[in-house]
Amino acid sequence: MRKIALIIAVLALAGFAGWKFYGASASQANKKEALRLAPVTVGDIGEQVTAQGKLEAKEYVDVGTQVSGQIMKIHVNIGDEVKSGDLLAEIDPKIYTTRVTADKAHLNTLAAQQNEQNASQVLAQHQYNRNVKLIKSNAVSHDVLEQSEAAFKAAEAKVAALKAEIDEAQSTLDADTTNLAYTKITAPMTGTVVDMPMREGQTVNASQTAPTILRIADLNIMTVRAQVAEADVMRLKTGMPVYFTTMGQMDRRWPATVRQILPTPEIISDVVLYNVLIDSENKDHQLMDSMSTQIFFTIGAAKNVPLIPVEALSHRKADADNDKGMAYIVKVAGEKGKTEERTIHVGLTDRVSAEVRDGLAEGEQVVLPSLTQPAAGAAKTGGGFRGGPHL
Repeated sequence: MRKIALIIAVLALAGFAGWKFYGASASQANKKEALRLAPVTVGDIGEQVTAQGKLEAKEYVDVGTQVSGQIMKIHVNIGDEVKSGDLLAEIDPKIYTTRVTADKAHLNTLAAQQNEQNASQVLAQHQYNRNVKLIKSNAVSHDVLEQSEAAFKAAEAKVAALKAEIDEAQSTLDADTTNLAYTKITAPMTGTVVDMPMREGQTVNASQTAPTILRIADLNIMTVRAQVAEADVMRLKTGMPVYFTTMGQMDRRWPATVRQILPTPEIISDVVLYNVLIDSENKDHQLMDSMSTQIFFTIGAAKNVPLIPVEALSHRKADADNDKGMAYIVKVAGEKGKTEERTIHVGLTDRVSAEVRDGLAEGEQVVLPSLTQPAAGAAKTGGGFRGGPHL
């Protein structure tokens, strides 16, 4: 029993010693983790908003047909360069040629009838004028005079009616001649053929809508349609510089300019997105329609300014904001491991650093949150730190 009691005492003593040792080690580790420090450094910073978008031609036109019929010939292919007025395609003209021929024949018939009626009008006018003279000497009766007058006016009316009928026939001829001309489809602008949904031999029906035969686009200037989150769109403005990259050339930056911010949003999966139109030159035609892009809007930039890690910003103090920037409370390391809370003003920010405009000096150290306790006060908007790029 004494041996058993001695063994139990030794085990208890060893357990107590182990608990003290590991407890002290954990306490020291927690203290060390709680005092993660970062110095105030001097460097450069840029503030950006990012978005994704698609490329499209700034100027393009869908070339359709204004008449129905079978596509007899298409003179271009996708990728061809065309000039305004070039012949693109032809619709079978037989029906419209026949109509024009019939309209001309009908017009000729009416012209002959008009000549005949003009002669009748002249005769009726002569008879009426002669009876006017004869009535003065009582050579004819008033009844004969009135009959000749009525015949003259009837001849005039027939001439007027024929003239109106000729005008109508001429209008029909003009319309059919125009439709015949529409069977030859020409380019309305200079550009590149980028799409051709129709093929030779297909029949198009233009009675309700104008079928699209092909699309011509000016690829020298491309437009990026960027979708920007509602949290960031108010920070953008027309004319501001941007750049973007494409999936095929991630290392190339394409400079561009914001042309327009459309006021009506798109709501996708309860996310409100605004379309921002951005124009970029494309002289080498490397940019193509529907390419995916990553856009970077440059909000601001600063060089040789004090910087601290973003995670050091413990929480916002909006009531202390001023013309220097947004107010935050940070913890600053002092002597003998002591810390103090201090209000600072922050300017530009990105995902890593924040520009300090007052409240801290170069060389001072700020306390970072522990690895197990992330910063609580970093104001976030649109899925990222306020002012930083939102991917």
